[in-house]
Amino acid sequence: MDFIHTLGVLTIQHLQNNYREYNSFLSFMSIVGDPRNIFSLYFPLWFHLSQNVGTKMIWVAVVGDWFNLIFKWMLSGQRPYWWVHETHLFQNSSKPHLDQFHITCETGPGNPSGHAMGSSCVWYVMVTSALNFARSSCISSAQSFQRFHLLRSILWTAFWVIQISVCISRVFIATHFPHQVLLGLVIGMLVAEAFDHIPWIYNASLKLYLQVNVFLLSFAVFFYLLLKLLDFDPLWSVAKAKTWCANPDWIHLDTTPFAGLWRNLGALFGLGLAVNSKMFIQSCKGKNSCNTVFKVLCMTANLTFLQLYDLIKMPNHSEALFYILSFCKSASVPFGVVAVIPYCVYLLIRDNERKVL
Repeated sequence: MDFIHTLGVLTIQHLQNNYREYNSFLSFMSIVGDPRNIFSLYFPLWFHLSQNVGTKMIWVAVVGDWFNLIFKWMLSGQRPYWWVHETHLFQNSSKPHLDQFHITCETGPGNPSGHAMGSSCVWYVMVTSALNFARSSCISSAQSFQRFHLLRSILWTAFWVIQISVCISRVFIATHFPHQVLLGLVIGMLVAEAFDHIPWIYNASLKLYLQVNVFLLSFAVFFYLLLKLLDFDPLWSVAKAKTWCANPDWIHLDTTPFAGLWRNLGALFGLGLAVNSKMFIQSCKGKNSCNTVFKVLCMTANLTFLQLYDLIKMPNHSEALFYILSFCKSASVPFGVVAVIPYCVYLLIRDNERKVL
């Protein structure tokens, strides 16, 4: 691995030395690839365009990030910003210098990249879903097929441009080695493709959601304890991040392995609670499922609500309290998007219709 890491460091140096003027764009693309955008941006839009796509998006994001956690504990990948300080391959005088940024200091192991994995899985879902919609609406004519093939080329080109940009951005900020983002990209696409063949998620009961949550949590805790019994600390990377991060203020509790786990479990629980609630059935089923005005109002209200909701910051003086509140906050997002806000919009539309009558 020393050869791969050394080659990776040289790649990072090349990017930082020759493409520094693209720093703002690459930092933006790193934010675009943040898995948290799935819950705050992509999901609220897609769920009211297609409930099945929105549902699959949450399942893919949660299960994909869970696999990312397990793989990180198994592979124990280094991160460039601390590896260059600890390796003995270089003399002190020839030790490479890597610039750090405010989004560099992730605290979990580096392999595979969570941003590359989350971005590839959710964009894979969006592109394939859009193509399925376009294919189903195609009329059997040569012109329709030509338009469909053009659309397919545009969407897949956009997909790869975004994924390559996200991968380069994670390498540029010295958070990942190149092989880590490539592995994350591939695994993310495989997870998304696998969920194309799991139809039961669209009609899952609350009991099933709870069972999946319990399994994901139990397996992760069991695997963590197993590693501890084998005298291996799964949280070894947190100490390295605290030691080698250039600015302690750049280290955030929400990048630790367990923070992501609790955040994802909360999102899946919130979705299960929402799609099995009376508010969702009353507001989003029936005639409103095809009501364009209802959908647009829901999407607008959801995005506004989530932007304001994101301003609420979790207290980080206690890890246990932070994890509990992260779970609750994450659960409230899909519950609000799927049940509460659509129900409020439904009541508003119903009251207006009664006044007209």
